[in-house]
Amino acid sequence: MRPERTLRIIAGRWRGRKFRFPPLDIRPTPDRVRETLFNWLAPRIEGARCLDLCAGSGALGLEALSRGAAAVSFVEQVRAAATAIERLLKEWQAGGGSVFCDDAVRHLAAGSARAFDIVFLDPPYGSGALAACADLLERGWLAADARIYVEHARREPLPALPAGWQSLRSGTAGEVGYHLYSAGGSTPAGRGATT
Repeated sequence: MRPERTLRIIAGRWRGRKFRFPPLDIRPTPDRVRETLFNWLAPRIEGARCLDLCAGSGALGLEALSRGAAAVSFVEQVRAAATAIERLLKEWQAGGGSVFCDDAVRHLAAGSARAFDIVFLDPPYGSGALAACADLLERGWLAADARIYVEHARREPLPALPAGWQSLRSGTAGEVGYHLYSAGGSTPAGRGATT
């Protein structure tokens, strides 16, 4: 069991606000990676509908809400983590946030698909959920030209992802490999750029 840890919101209406998350085996996306990711997403985040799968601490979805996303659905299977996100949304009076305490694969397989503009896909390393979630997202969960953020252990290769996904950006930081994909549609001039 890890000690309780603190994260902070990088930008937007909650810029600089800190929050604690439960002492669970959760691996939050590092600040530097979050900052890079949201720089990539800057033209799209305002008014976006986002899905934060395997939400963990909720840092990605909370950052999206802070920066103007219209709605974020958090999916997290650990009850204590899901409850902590719900508590934060209430404390911060965050409209547009909804929390589902569920396994990400089960949620996508059994739920009624709604098209999201941005999906954060950061499952536990070694769980095998990345490939399964990616395949299920193709079943109506992605809006036209959606963006999908994928995070994985740098030392492990990415699994096969849907053929229609185009790699737009990628980077590494410590043990983390991270990537931004388009689900189709127009591709910006920066396609394939790395940081």
